[in-house]
Amino acid sequence: MSGILTVEQAEECIRKALRDFGVVEIPVAECAGRILRQPIRSERDLPPFDRVMMDGIALKHAAWARGERSFRTEGIAAAGSPRMTLVSESGCIEVMTGAVMPDGCDCVVPVERIDMADGLARIHGDYSPGLDQFIHRQGSDHPAQTTLLEPGMLLRGPEAAVAAASGLDVIQVARLPRISVISVGDELVEPGEPILPHQVRRSNDYAIEVAIRARVAGTTARVFVDDDEARMIEVIGDSLARSDALVLSGGVSMGKYDFVPGVLQGLGIRVIFHKVYQRPGRPMWFGCSGEGKPVFALPGNPVSATVCLSRYVLPGLEHAMGLERERTGFGRLDREIRFEPDLTCFLPVILGSADDATMLASPGMPNTSGDFASLAGTDGFVELPRGRDVFPKGFVARFWPW
Repeated sequence: MSGILTVEQAEECIRKALRDFGVVEIPVAECAGRILRQPIRSERDLPPFDRVMMDGIALKHAAWARGERSFRTEGIAAAGSPRMTLVSESGCIEVMTGAVMPDGCDCVVPVERIDMADGLARIHGDYSPGLDQFIHRQGSDHPAQTTLLEPGMLLRGPEAAVAAASGLDVIQVARLPRISVISVGDELVEPGEPILPHQVRRSNDYAIEVAIRARVAGTTARVFVDDDEARMIEVIGDSLARSDALVLSGGVSMGKYDFVPGVLQGLGIRVIFHKVYQRPGRPMWFGCSGEGKPVFALPGNPVSATVCLSRYVLPGLEHAMGLERERTGFGRLDREIRFEPDLTCFLPVILGSADDATMLASPGMPNTSGDFASLAGTDGFVELPRGRDVFPKGFVARFWPW
């Protein structure tokens, strides 16, 4: 697509260009933050047996209904022990939460409602137990072979529990792409090294690497190259050969030393778009190699790079890995915002909540696109659309997390 794109067009171009990164099998214990790529079905009925829900005694409700109030105990059913059978209708079995409901019993009386003495359990006179009470019936949650987890789900603690409870020790998840994070610029100096007055610290590659790892969106290798075309061709070409995707920062604008677009095209990477109607991050570049490897070239200004990463790169990678539900939401501005340029505005915010549980977005506009320190403590940014210059207090905007 030629010419400068809207935010929506840029997003669509990225989604169409990215290919599936593949599937791997990993232990369930290592699935945190990964994206599921197989359906997971219940191994058995859930629960797999009639399950006791309270500590107490199990008995035949008809015995209580005909006037019995004291029941001789015939044994103890603990969680994990085989199913027991009630011998006498006037008897009972002590039961623990999670135990298999004994055969011949259809009521559980909580331990707080009985007195135990000399092998007899006496039900309090003011208590009336109900038929089938405190029994979690077999299959009442889900029958066997019910699909419990669908491909595309983000795996966290609850999903890991479902997989393990379904009898799986390994599961299929999206393969994490190998991503080279490349910083470009003569002015950049590695943290910990001596720095001259005219130089600045490398920070974009650290921000990008940490964000990718935090979202479990790939494995990363950081690379630096100065503003030398021949060296760029060598370094970027080598990184492309070793990676599934590249994320560059710097050198993508219109200056005499902004060599990145030309170098990328010289390496056979097809440009899909260069520049988006947005602030910050207007010069963003995106393309694909002949093998279909995506290349994201972000502006060098730290705020621009961070915003473009969170708006396009991370969602794009997650989409290619099969994530079904995007990590976006909506928030209401807690004050009026004026933004006159005919561009989409990405406005960093701190999230809060109102008394009515509405998510509020409190703006934290950086001084410039180089003011990366102002992003610390913010939760992400809201997307204020083109076509208007006043966004009143209460305006609902789409929220993107860092």
